[in-house]
Amino acid sequence: MSTPDPCELPADRRRGPTFGWSLGMVLRRWHEHVEEGLKDLPHGSRGYHILAVVVHEEVPTQGALAARLGIDRSVLTYVIDDLENAGLIERQLDPRDRRARRIVATERGRGALAEAERRVARAEDHVLGGLPEQQRGVFRDLAARAAEAIHAAAPGTDPCAAVTSVLPPAERSAR
Repeated sequence: MSTPDPCELPADRRRGPTFGWSLGMVLRRWHEHVEEGLKDLPHGSRGYHILAVVVHEEVPTQGALAARLGIDRSVLTYVIDDLENAGLIERQLDPRDRRARRIVATERGRGALAEAERRVARAEDHVLGGLPEQQRGVFRDLAARAAEAIHAAAPGTDPCAAVTSVLPPAERSAR
């Protein structure tokens, strides 16, 4: 049995938002604003996350990238193809294992990521605008810690599928 949305309850029964409702509201609003800010980047926030990992982390292969982000390998291949076609990344043979491909950001990709990070930061500040600036940092830090712990416990979880699952039905069917 699911917990009813607090806003749909009669006023005398409202006890405030549940944790899940709160997370869903933040995530939906984040997704709306970030996707708008990243509409020129192939695959929007998914492309952004891939590019960010490629630039900021040592992920040696395409398979490791799929595992790090919790994205199905076949889906990742299509996104990487589009990022590569846009000149943002390139596949290179791994010098340690010629059967494997490393995903490397191009200079254009690094520049695109820097601009995308500015847009995402603005979107996040807007989404978290109801919190004082110091609390925004605390919220981001705690959310990151919780997400890393969840990912460590269930590395196969696809974060994009998680986002989609909390979108309103009309927005889900448009994807």
